[in-house]
Amino acid sequence: MTTSSTKSAPTPDTPSNLLSESRVFLTGGRGFIGSHLVARLLGRRNAVTVFDNGRRDALAYSGLDGNAGLQSVKGDVTDRVALAAAIGDASHILHLAAIAGVSSYYRSPLRTLEVNYGGTENLLSCLKDRPGVQLIVGLSTSEIYGPDARDVREDDKTAQGSIVDRRWVYAISKLAAEKLAYAYLWEHRLPICWIRPFNVFGPGQVGEGAISKFVSRALHGLPLQVTGDGQNVRAFCYIDDFCEAIEVCLAKPDAARGQSFNIGDPREPVTMLDLARRIVALTRSRSEIVFVPHAGEDVIHRSPSIERAAERLGYEPRYSLDEGLQRTIDWFRETDPAEPT
Repeated sequence: MTTSSTKSAPTPDTPSNLLSESRVFLTGGRGFIGSHLVARLLGRRNAVTVFDNGRRDALAYSGLDGNAGLQSVKGDVTDRVALAAAIGDASHILHLAAIAGVSSYYRSPLRTLEVNYGGTENLLSCLKDRPGVQLIVGLSTSEIYGPDARDVREDDKTAQGSIVDRRWVYAISKLAAEKLAYAYLWEHRLPICWIRPFNVFGPGQVGEGAISKFVSRALHGLPLQVTGDGQNVRAFCYIDDFCEAIEVCLAKPDAARGQSFNIGDPREPVTMLDLARRIVALTRSRSEIVFVPHAGEDVIHRSPSIERAAERLGYEPRYSLDEGLQRTIDWFRETDPAEPT
């Protein structure tokens, strides 16, 4: 396939001084978000090292393997020795490796904690004595705000569901990892910046995700499964908008260091039922929409305040929900990466 779906649309306000000719290290760089960031970084002549166990391999669909600027190292963030050896002399670090997806952390809660918290601890401990590192950008999650997160700000209190519900294992692992990063900032002055993604979607999302599941099933004429009554609300963010924010962090480390940012698109919150209907219409599918029980507690509402990112990074999402959905549908129709589940 072509790699056009991994490139952002040019806009007049896109920063012209994004990171170039630097050495960048990405954990989890073969995943959905990582593959898009790798494409962008290579496009500006950065040397990119990806450290990934290959569990979800969106990079395989990008056509970037074999690029002279890309080194791909197979490894797991729970292996500190391998991780330390792979970092090399990178000046910018993107920490994306994680166990994500509701079914994944329901199935493997212990592994989720080991990777998301333990992997972060390994990485930060490897970096604390490396003075050449200019910025470490890690991914947290919007789930740290709990089951009802309406226009939440970065300094709002975090909240969790029941301690006996497996769903919150993921949120707790990410929140603990983010707090750990701040501890390294406070004690070792590590230059950290932590990002809280809000429902990122787009071409190349081969792992779990509501939109990727709905699109894949619609294109195969299978029923779209909506949990509960479908009235829970999400604000979805297109991948190119999300990646642009990350790139600005890398390009403006002084504005990013010591900060947590909500990165998402609050303009078009949508119920999951309406989202399913919209995807059926855009794909011209004959799929029916069915309701299924949710495994454990579900999120009622999730939408971000992005004022901090707007003020410090100039972040402004540009793609409408329908534009992002159509680009995602086109990619799945062309690529058909896997049979839907």
